[in-house]
Amino acid sequence: MFPRGWPGLALILLRASVATALLMDACGQRQSLSTWIQGMAIVVALTLLAGWATPLSALLALAIHGLIWFVAGLDRPAFVAVVTIDALALALLGPGAYSIDSYRYGHRIVVLPPPS
Repeated sequence: MFPRGWPGLALILLRASVATALLMDACGQRQSLSTWIQGMAIVVALTLLAGWATPLSALLALAIHGLIWFVAGLDRPAFVAVVTIDALALALLGPGAYSIDSYRYGHRIVVLPPPS
């Protein structure tokens, strides 16, 4: 559930990619966006980078992208496709071992009592 090593590093890069795309989209359209949308984009990008509530954060990032695209228009369809695929992949894969989610919910050792 929380892969380590190269897969864990790849998930960090995927989280960073989705967060960076969200920040680039919000900053690039800042003249036409309200401050609360920009603030939400920053908060969601930070939660993605930290790996906190990653599946939910990835879906929120996709929703904020959709809101930005609705307000500002779809001027780069290739960017839209890549961001959508990345965010959905991250929501389905999860955060990886190097995240807050991993430290909160993973790496548990179950000790069974000896048989009697």
